[in-house]
Amino acid sequence: MHVPDGFINAPTSAVTGVVAAGAVAVSLRGARRELDERTAPLAGLVAAFIFAVQMLNFPVAAGTSGHLLGGALAAILVGPYTGVLCVSVVLLMQGILFADGGLTALGVNITDMAIVTTVVAYALFRGLVKVLPRTRRSVTVASFVAALVSVPAAALAFTFLYWIGGTTDIAIGKVATAMVGVHVLIGIGEAAITALTVGAVIAVRPDLVYGARGLRQRLKLRVNGELVDAPGAEPAPAPAARSHRKLWITGLVTSLVLAGFVSFYASANPDGLEKVASDKGIDEKAEEQANADSPLADYGVEDIANARVSGGLAGVIGVGVTVVSGSAVFWAVRRRRSDDASPTNTDTNTDSTV
Repeated sequence: MHVPDGFINAPTSAVTGVVAAGAVAVSLRGARRELDERTAPLAGLVAAFIFAVQMLNFPVAAGTSGHLLGGALAAILVGPYTGVLCVSVVLLMQGILFADGGLTALGVNITDMAIVTTVVAYALFRGLVKVLPRTRRSVTVASFVAALVSVPAAALAFTFLYWIGGTTDIAIGKVATAMVGVHVLIGIGEAAITALTVGAVIAVRPDLVYGARGLRQRLKLRVNGELVDAPGAEPAPAPAARSHRKLWITGLVTSLVLAGFVSFYASANPDGLEKVASDKGIDEKAEEQANADSPLADYGVEDIANARVSGGLAGVIGVGVTVVSGSAVFWAVRRRRSDDASPTNTDTNTDSTV
């Protein structure tokens, strides 16, 4: 759903740019409360993983493919504010390095793919975990549903923006029907990837899943044939740093393999937006991206003729740049939180008299 330049007019793109900038600013402040010394490295990894999985287009129907958007996954793993930042970092890297998504449309893409998906998914996720049994399985189920709904929600958001500032005269009802229809199918793939990933992390480090915090059940004991709550126990010690490092390395290696090798076997069919744009004539005024001559444009490395090597190397570079950029952002946010909490920065507002 990467919107290219030319689909949305300049005034609407400018407004969404302001909205996106405001949301990123709010998220930078909100992420200070979500990130700590354990989750800050995970946030950078989540951004790299989303980048890698977005390279894996999967077929859906009638010559159309889809790929992960990632808002739901990021929000559940590292928190909604940090989730917005994760997807925004991915979109920025894709636009600048790979000419994927327009530069003038960056505000549109962040609004649609980072803000809408994260807000819708996390709001629905929190609602579901409140009514479902407080178990890890419930977190996985809620992740599936939230991710599924977030994709057609993003399709509706694009339709709304196109209704306001579309550059071609297309009946908005036709656009809405086509966009929602194909993106419901894409949402199923998004939901499966999100639930599998959240479930895998919960299985090894549930303490690192933001959406699973506070969901531990009290231990039950059977007394005289009846189940009763066990007396409160001391909190379990935090997992060793080695376990945290192992998860991070495993996640990074997985991302590199997905982007560097598995991506070669991804579907070559146009994604949902590309297909609808072609069928409905939305792409009549599409413009070439300013970085179309980038050495990594279209997820290939310039001057490398072998498609497998070119695409794989581009994917590895993308994962590396994204994890470094994302980690730098999240460590900076984490350090800002530490600085704000430092006693030297606490204003006591006390007056002294001489």
